[in-house]
Amino acid sequence: MVVISEERMSGVVADFDDPRGLGHINADGIVYPFHCVSIADGSRSIAVGDLVSFVALAKLGRHEAGDIRSQ
Repeated sequence: MVVISEERMSGVVADFDDPRGLGHINADGIVYPFHCVSIADGSRSIAVGDLVSFVALAKLGRHEAGDIRSQ
């Protein structure tokens, strides 16, 4: 895992599959997938439509959202 930028980005949770723990954040038309372990508060759940900030990571050959925090 490599941090693409230390600058935090903002976006909206587009979808989240609670049983699988997988979701997507839409930030300026770019979609970043994420896993529930990347939610910073440790809750492992987040609501669709929540405004969040995150760090873009290079992981497994694609970009993902990490250190996700509700705003």
